[in-house]
Amino acid sequence: MRRCNVYPGTSRLRNVAGWMGLLVAALLAACALPERPPAPRLYDFGPVTAAVPDAVPAARPALGLRVQASPALESQALLYRLAYADAQQLHAYSQARWSMPPVELVQQRLRVGLGRQYALLPGDEPAPRLLYVELEEFCQLFDTPADSRGVLRLRASVLQGGSGGDQLLAQRTWLVQRPAATPDAAGGVRALTAATDAAVAELAQWLQQLR
Repeated sequence: MRRCNVYPGTSRLRNVAGWMGLLVAALLAACALPERPPAPRLYDFGPVTAAVPDAVPAARPALGLRVQASPALESQALLYRLAYADAQQLHAYSQARWSMPPVELVQQRLRVGLGRQYALLPGDEPAPRLLYVELEEFCQLFDTPADSRGVLRLRASVLQGGSGGDQLLAQRTWLVQRPAATPDAAGGVRALTAATDAAVAELAQWLQQLR
């Protein structure tokens, strides 16, 4: 009977080859797995750029502040519309979001802008006057694929407290638009920030006329 010769190291080479095959198979399987999408970028309004007075008057009139918004603006989605395609449809950027819902960002800006002249109270606390703000529109509107603008629409109501209940003293609607420098989420954020600051400044002037 013929005897086969087994050379030293043959079994070791087979083991190495087997492990290499398993490693290649594992690498191929890993490459086939879908990659995790990058986390969306978070945006806010950034620092306040308007001049702040050195001293705030100590005897500021009290003003209640309540800000509400439509359900679409109570999430962190950064919204846009395509006016050239279907202006009635809202879209949301997939890789960009607000750091908090727009209604909260606008409320923060209102507190900064109005807090220089008023002692602001939460809307559920009694105050001689209540400023009730409804944020109705807050999105980036594309007129063409390359041209867009930030659009803000809000309605402000001033209620005067009295023994017979709150009475509507004044009401006004603002529609403020600012052009976006770039047709993307970053351009929309800057345009909406500028529109918000402009609306807050106009609202503060309007309140001064009601005194």
